[in-house]
Amino acid sequence: MSKTHTDSKDEILVQFRKELFSEGILHEGDTIGTDDGTLKRFLRARKYNLKDAKKMFIDAQNWRKNVKLDELYEKIDPFDYPEREAVFDCWPMWCLGRPINLQFLGGMDLHRLSKEGVTPERHWETILVNAECLTREILPAAAKKHGKEIDSVLVIIDLKGFGLSKFWQMKHLAQKSFQISQDYYPETMGRLIILNAPSTFTIIWNAIRPWIAKETANKVDILGVDYREKLLELVDEENLPWAVGGKCRCEGGDKEVKGPRCHFSATGPWLEGRAGWGPNAKKDDVSPSKADENATEYPRKHNGETIEPDVDSVSIHGDSKLMNGLLTPTTSNDSASNSIKDGSTLPNSATDNEVEAQPA
Repeated sequence: MSKTHTDSKDEILVQFRKELFSEGILHEGDTIGTDDGTLKRFLRARKYNLKDAKKMFIDAQNWRKNVKLDELYEKIDPFDYPEREAVFDCWPMWCLGRPINLQFLGGMDLHRLSKEGVTPERHWETILVNAECLTREILPAAAKKHGKEIDSVLVIIDLKGFGLSKFWQMKHLAQKSFQISQDYYPETMGRLIILNAPSTFTIIWNAIRPWIAKETANKVDILGVDYREKLLELVDEENLPWAVGGKCRCEGGDKEVKGPRCHFSATGPWLEGRAGWGPNAKKDDVSPSKADENATEYPRKHNGETIEPDVDSVSIHGDSKLMNGLLTPTTSNDSASNSIKDGSTLPNSATDNEVEAQPA
């Protein structure tokens, strides 16, 4: 019997792992991740070329050492740091419910962020720990919660109120962020949906297109103002944030604050039983919360002190559907859209295998 394409990829994965460990590139316990999902992301990014994937992995490990990422992550809890509210107010970015990253670039104001006392250097540090949090905590927790491989996120960017002036304000930061994501966290963006694209978007797209790999560009869907039904094909209404036509409001996490709190809640299975190490975790009135039996193990100590779980951790409310292809690269042509709608498998050579629709 001849070998299948999947058999060949499995053999490459085994060889990739063997070479990474034998050559001292990867060690047990390395925070970049030693699981199959992590290694397959690097292989997919380099079309299963073993030599190219290994170089990419080495570059990622070197970058992590150069920026002292592990030390930075110990210093900044991505869900609890003093400037978090100011950062999310001035660059509205949500990650909640299931692996959905929602950004409202029209509300971005980096000048105000600076006036709030958040320096560009500090802001960049928060960007790095949030990027790290995706692969270190969010994706593993979502996968463990649902017992399926989940290795990428749905990104929704709302450009309402976003024009050239704001683009030029964040151009350099966006370019650096794209580079970090593509080079050191490959294949973590399963799909990018752009809402409310302005008339100037052609100029903006032409400016950012050179930064983006072809494989990444193929995952982009650009929508106008009539996007709600398209989003509801991908996300249940109960789990889609209210700001883009859903019913999720994330209320109740903070009794002193009324109204929607999606942009601060970070709701998801990654908070179930999580032991934080930020300022709120160190308050005297914080009592331990019972860890969910499916919760991912997180650092339990910081600077030698045992940190108890944050009492305000919010668990996921219900499941949402995830159509085939959402967490794997997709194309934006009509046939792909139809495939998502009827639940059939998306034609895509970058996926490792075909899986059923899986909640995240």
